[in-house]
This record gives sequence, structure tokens and C-alpha cells, in this order.
Amino acid sequence: MGKYFGTDGFRGEANKDLTFEHAVKIGRFLGWYYGKRLNKKAKVVIGKDTRRSSYMFEYALCTGLTASGADAYIMHVTTTPSVSYIARTDDFDCGIMISASHNPFYDNGIKIVNSNGEKMDEETLLRIEEYLDGEVEIPMAEREEIGCTVDYAAGRNRYIGYLIGLSKYSFKNIKVGIDAANGSAWQIAKSVFDAIGAKTYVINAEPDGLNINKDCGSTHIEHLQKFVVENGLNIGFAYDGDADRCLCVDEKGNVVTGDHILYIYGLYMKERGKLLNNKVVTTVMSNFGLYKALDAVGIEYEKTKVGDKYVYENMVKNGHRIGGEQSGHIIFSKYATTGDGILTSLKLMEVMLAKKKPMSELAAPVKFYPQVLKNVKVKSKPEAQNDPDVLAAVEAAAEALGDNGRILVRESGTEPVIRVMVEAGSDETCEKYVDDVIEVIRSKGHLI
Repeated sequence: MGKYFGTDGFRGEANKDLTFEHAVKIGRFLGWYYGKRLNKKAKVVIGKDTRRSSYMFEYALCTGLTASGADAYIMHVTTTPSVSYIARTDDFDCGIMISASHNPFYDNGIKIVNSNGEKMDEETLLRIEEYLDGEVEIPMAEREEIGCTVDYAAGRNRYIGYLIGLSKYSFKNIKVGIDAANGSAWQIAKSVFDAIGAKTYVINAEPDGLNINKDCGSTHIEHLQKFVVENGLNIGFAYDGDADRCLCVDEKGNVVTGDHILYIYGLYMKERGKLLNNKVVTTVMSNFGLYKALDAVGIEYEKTKVGDKYVYENMVKNGHRIGGEQSGHIIFSKYATTGDGILTSLKLMEVMLAKKKPMSELAAPVKFYPQVLKNVKVKSKPEAQNDPDVLAAVEAAAEALGDNGRILVRESGTEPVIRVMVEAGSDETCEKYVDDVIEVIRSKGHLI
């Protein structure tokens, strides 16, 4: 990770960590870089979520892009996966999404994708950072070389059409609940489900610029759980602010996580001979219960670092077809290059209709193991994690847990913190082994 760009873009509090000036300069660099590299006027597509500051950053990016000679195509309020889709299908040099995902309204972020709709490569991001730090000078466009802005709401509509076209079944008479998180999906999701015939019931679809993710969406799924049960719905879907992730609620009000989704659709693919390499890609934070369920049906799996970026890289490198995170970032490589909450919803509906089973029955084989995760602040993350005594304590815990649990110790990517996590058959067992490892870290003097 660089100075400004992390695994999911440049993110921070608007006009404090991520400023108007940052956005102008990012636009300036991208407009110049692609125009110079390709020896033509660059074309960049931009989308945004519903945060109040997203409008400011949209105008700032357009200012920078056009000043460097690029044309900026504006999709307005739309989802992250729609920007990715349009960037790769409509011949754009790159795409930009303005969003801080599931963060509160006062944060914002700038995510950049390449012409294939994939997260921008590290080399290009580092070059943007050099320009942000004043290490590079670039010229202004002049006269007829100055760029323009183009209203591109048509791109959003084309994405909606793409999603509708993916459905293999009519959703007629199926009652679907949607929690749009007062974010990017607030209009798009209902349009898709209505077009496929569902009886669509939507909550948290009244964005005011300040209420995105506020006590709603995938980070507060308890409201959708109640809504599904009280209204007798067949299923519910909750999205985050930019709708690149999806959590599900079954007809009984139970939460269906990203781990459940990987199992349900992975098994569906295997049964139809579509699961290439017989593998599902997970992150190290997937629950032990997922791996036990996959073992039971003979499906293999990969484990990556936390972050959908690493999941996608593994999928591309090894030719895998499905991967994701427990949080609901699910990637279907045949259809998208990023997590897509609405697409994930459609794929779950497909399994439910194809198998003629309720979601509760499809998710039942994945039985989550109790988990305890504790964060400890340390003086040096590498020294604490690689201490021989700490490694020995972790190994002892893993040996004691055997096939009935697991331990994971990892560094935080953003804080001076070591995370110690244990999954096992009981909360007491989890607590014991987490505390055993933390006690060794403490006794060796690593704590702050």
C-alpha cells in the first residue's frame, strides 16, 4: 500500500484527510497520463454515491481531468460495480468511483479502475502519489485541447439492462426485501428486481447526503431481518453505501453472510460442472464453518489476505470462478471484475429458484463456529508477530485445536495492532487460546 491509496482507494474524512485539492490533482494526473500514454484525448467515466461531499469531489475530478485535456463522462449516483462494468465495456481509459463504501457520510474515497474494470495497478497509483506530493510537474491543456464533461446517465441504464439480462428465471410472485443503505443502490436495485417480476419492498432508499449507512444497510442488517419477518417476505438483501457487497436475510430472518453465499453458489456451480478447478477463493477471515461445509461436499479452497483485491488477483492468476469475503464482497469472474451486491442477489435468487428450496435450507450446511477476536496495540508489529515465543504459543494453540478449530494472528494494515482470532466449538475455548497468545505478547514486552 502507498501513502494515500490503500487496498480500496484513497479514503478518509472529506476535506480533512481527502481534500478537494487532492481530487483536482488526481484528475489532472489521470487526464494527462492517459492522454500522453495513448497519444489521444483521454476518456474517463465517473460515478458517485449519495454522500454530500461526493458532489464536491465529482466537480473537482472533472476540473482536473478537463484541465489536463481529458473528457469526463459523468454517471451521477451509481454503484461501484457499474463504473467497473462501463469502464470495460464502453472503451474508457479508466473509471473513477467516489465513495467510502460502508463508512459514515463524513468520510469519502476515490477508487480508480483500469480499462478492464479492475482495480488500478500499484505502479500507476504510486505515480499519482508522486504528483500529489509535488514530485512531478504536468502541463495544462490549452485551446481546443481542453476537455469537456459529458452527461453519461445512459451508462447507468445500460448497466441496469445488463443485470436484468443475466436473470435466468422470472421472479414473479416472489417477495423480495431490499435495504439500500440510503446509498448507491437506492434506485438501481428496485429497477432491476421490478423488471424481473419480483414484488419488491425497499427500505432506506431516501438519501439526503447525510444518512448513507446510518443505522442501515449491510452493517446494520438487524433492520432488514425484522422487516423480512414482519412482512412475510421470501428473502431480503442488504447493500453497503456503494453496493459492491451484499448480505442476505432468509425467510426466517436469519443472516446469510458472504461465507454462506460462497458455499451456496460454489456448490451450485459444482453440481452443474461449472466450478473450474473445483475451488472457491476465500480470505483468511472466512469462518471455520465454511471450510468444514466445503470439505463435506468435496470443494477445495484458497485463502488470501483480507481484501477483495487479493481475492480477485488470486482468481485471475489461477483461473478460479468464484471468490469473496464474509462481509459480502463476492466476485463472479464470468460476469464482473469486482464485488457486485445486486449481481450477488440475482445469483442467490437463481439458486433458490433452480433448486426450488428456501434460502434457509440452502444455507443450513454452513454452521458458524464461535469466534473471539481481540486487538492488542504493540510497539512493533513485525517484532511481536515473529517473536519465537509468540510463534510457539500460536503453534501450541493450533495443535490443541486440531481439526475442531483454528487460530489466526495477523497485523492490522492501518493501526499499530496485532489481531488474535480463534474459532472453536465454544466461546470459552476461543477465549482461552486468544488470551494465552496475548499473555505471551505481554510477557515479552511488546505491548504499548
